[in-house]
Amino acid sequence: DIRLPSQVPYHILGPVCLLDPTMLTALSFRVANSTAKTTCFTSLRRCLSTVPETMKAAVVREVGDAHALKVETDFPTPTLKPNSVIVKNEYAGINFIDTYHRKGLYARDLPFVGGQEGGGTVAAVSDEAAAQGIKVGDKVAYSVLGTYCQYTAVPAAKLLPVPEGVGMDVATSCVVQGLTAHYLTTSAHADLIKEGEWCLIHGVGGGTCQWAAQMAKIQGYKVIGTCSKGKQDVAEALGCDELIVCDEVPGTSYEDYESVDIVSRVMEVTNGVGAKCVIDGIGKSTVDISINSLAHRGIFVSFGNASGAVPAFPVLRLIGKSAYVTRPKLLDYVVTREELVERAGDIFGWLKDGKLNVSVDTTFPLDQAAEGHLYLEAGKTKGKLLYKID
Repeated sequence: DIRLPSQVPYHILGPVCLLDPTMLTALSFRVANSTAKTTCFTSLRRCLSTVPETMKAAVVREVGDAHALKVETDFPTPTLKPNSVIVKNEYAGINFIDTYHRKGLYARDLPFVGGQEGGGTVAAVSDEAAAQGIKVGDKVAYSVLGTYCQYTAVPAAKLLPVPEGVGMDVATSCVVQGLTAHYLTTSAHADLIKEGEWCLIHGVGGGTCQWAAQMAKIQGYKVIGTCSKGKQDVAEALGCDELIVCDEVPGTSYEDYESVDIVSRVMEVTNGVGAKCVIDGIGKSTVDISINSLAHRGIFVSFGNASGAVPAFPVLRLIGKSAYVTRPKLLDYVVTREELVERAGDIFGWLKDGKLNVSVDTTFPLDQAAEGHLYLEAGKTKGKLLYKID
């Protein structure tokens, strides 16, 4: 028989066995004969090779531009912890928040693996996760820090089962952008907008706000979207009630928000009322437009910094319309497992019902990690960006 000391963390499910390699010396085997011994150790090696000790990962060791993201082939694979699983990633999502981490705008301890959105197959399962019915081979999507890599340790409570008929690329796209758009259009506005009222959403030709425009319509809001001329074709397919098309900043794909008097157009479209909710992921270039476009007791939801961080402004700016402002983040809107599953259930349901369409713009191999960030930061995207991970 085989005896393992109780202090050695291990779990075996089907073909997968994951042990902390540093504790292998603590293993004590009593094997009846040499044939059994050979078979035992061959099986152990096979199990351990399923989740290797090192992996390919896109790592930030010093904050900086896109080239600070370096692909390493010998980065330590995460270890299996209680109440968690190891996911073998197939895709990782590329999001603006990843660039904020890389640049140091949102500080993280160095070094770190980039990304916080992934999807793939469960490769190893803790006892606690197994007790919840999670199995090796399950298809899952999730959001935790450190997804630009082959393997990620994920708390079981963070896993989203991928439904039949939903591709892994689409499922991975749902996790950050989809969940962000969901909380922006259902919760972040604190119910200050009601069905039939106007919602202004900037940058609907891009990633997250393509989702947000569609979800706002599902909620029954009337939607005004802004976009650049280069993304007009994408924006027109979203069902916005009004689309304000801006010129592009010379040499870029970004909207030139000074090329159109957006505030005047919003007031014209809303008969002088303004927007009860403004969803703004652009940041520095649109903060004045967003505040000035608000209706009486409307809310400015600032969730991104695509053009730069929103500068500080005096709260007295809001007094004219008794307006509200919030700066939310996704993690505060998926605090419990129940909330996460409920939001994801809405999204996957809308996808299956044809109420929501997901556009994957470009998929980069992980070896081109810097190129993925450069593409995003150039404002070129007309949909979701992903890394394909082999």
